[in-house]
Amino acid sequence: MRRDRGLALLLAATVSPLLLVVGCSAPATRPATTATTAASESPATTATATATAAPPPAVRVAGTLTEDLKSPWGLAELPDGDLLVSSRDARTVTRIAVRDGHHTSLGVVPGVTPGGEGGLLGLAYRDGTLYAYLTSATDNRIVRMRYGGAAGDRLGAPEPVLTGIPKGFIHNGGRIAFGPDGMLYAGTGESGQRGLAQDKGSLGGKILRMTPDGRPAPGNPFPGSVVYSYGHRNVEGLAWDAAGRLWAAEFGQDTWDELNLVRPGRNYGWPLAEGRAGRPGLTDPVAQWHPSEASPSGIAYARGSIWMAALRGQRLWRVPLAGTELSGRPRAFFTREYGRLRTVLATAGGRGLWLTTSNTDTRGTPRPGDDRILRLEFTP
Repeated sequence: MRRDRGLALLLAATVSPLLLVVGCSAPATRPATTATTAASESPATTATATATAAPPPAVRVAGTLTEDLKSPWGLAELPDGDLLVSSRDARTVTRIAVRDGHHTSLGVVPGVTPGGEGGLLGLAYRDGTLYAYLTSATDNRIVRMRYGGAAGDRLGAPEPVLTGIPKGFIHNGGRIAFGPDGMLYAGTGESGQRGLAQDKGSLGGKILRMTPDGRPAPGNPFPGSVVYSYGHRNVEGLAWDAAGRLWAAEFGQDTWDELNLVRPGRNYGWPLAEGRAGRPGLTDPVAQWHPSEASPSGIAYARGSIWMAALRGQRLWRVPLAGTELSGRPRAFFTREYGRLRTVLATAGGRGLWLTTSNTDTRGTPRPGDDRILRLEFTP
């Protein structure tokens, strides 16, 4: 079992009641935001960045790329920089031109059955193929569709890649991404059935690792299985740091949401533990928050930090890292300025971030123009 050292021990002793850290349509016309947005820091963290490390950057909203999206969830960047965004409830994929925010509808994805937290969820693009995590009438599954090239500006018919992921009204997971090893990873939920998270024979409550064809990836910890780690409640955020280490964000229940450093074969505790437990056989999170401050969905890595979008918390968290540990206090940006935040994606070359709001997902309070994609830039 991994034990958090140094910072984690100090923070565990100084926990505050609020936060503990351990370890085709017309383009949008909304004017660009030019003012730097105020940010807040966690009062509970006492660590500071090392003297030799550059301080982590701040972030500001440089403008609004596009507006009037309905229940946006997945976001994928194409080789030319344009974006593909999924609508959870409308079951559509839309191409967004980064030059001017112009929308091009690629159509409805067949076989999607929206309901509760299910629908058309995460997207990942690779070599002319769009992968999608979706809720069907019987399960959650990953499919792939040809896009571009001979297929033109439309999606091909969906082909199943992996089926049989448990579905529910809640906790469907849904984030997918290709890792630096070329394998496809997926974060799943336990669909409200807690015991599935500890059942290594179930695909629910797991992080999965597979070939692009959906077969168990070479080197997986459990022979013949796509299961990479288990004991997760609901994983909606996956990202790799500069050293190729996998990080994941997941929803807790009533006490702690988590940011985890994911190791193959590890047990991350749910439902035996929520947040830090210090129990043999369970891997503790590197950082944790009360759900009112977080309820994390998508994450991205850029400029030495994990950037984590918070739904209930309505803010973007910056979590600075030094290797496998924290290098300083997590800091919140845009608190309650844009409502619920769903997905964050580093731009090509790491020059900035894309950030989607999630106020039309039935749990937010939509404002004029919601939902939108914000263009973020780093500042010193």
